[in-house]
Amino acid sequence: MILDLTKTIGFFALTGIEFNLTAVAALLALIGYSINDKVVVLDRIRELLRLDPNKPLADTINEAVNSTLSRTVFTSVTTLLALLPMAIFGGDAVESFAVPMVFAVVIGTSSTLFITSTLLYLLGSRREKQGKAQLKPTAEEIKASLSHIP
Repeated sequence: MILDLTKTIGFFALTGIEFNLTAVAALLALIGYSINDKVVVLDRIRELLRLDPNKPLADTINEAVNSTLSRTVFTSVTTLLALLPMAIFGGDAVESFAVPMVFAVVIGTSSTLFITSTLLYLLGSRREKQGKAQLKPTAEEIKASLSHIP
């Protein structure tokens, strides 16, 4: 998310688009959009890890990304279909919102699909090398492990 925001601010600097209140609205929309996309993918990974904790992490991440891919792409394409006419025909009134948002949607979607899952895999692999579990135990698992204590 921070990377998406940084890239979009850099986009403002490179293109010379005026940074005004409309641009701030675009950045806030980008933050919400980016967080939502990443939460959907990461939550699906968490669900799959709960279903089969012994499955290799790479397979779990791959399955989660594949299962959320259509939703992510459809959401991005729908957003772009609404933003492109605004960016092309909107003129100066909406230029500082629509043009950066088009850029941000493309960057945010690619970041969700490629960077987030890769980063999670690297962090998860490091946890595995340290001998730690991928998930914290649930309350039921803790109670079951402590049931033998009087």
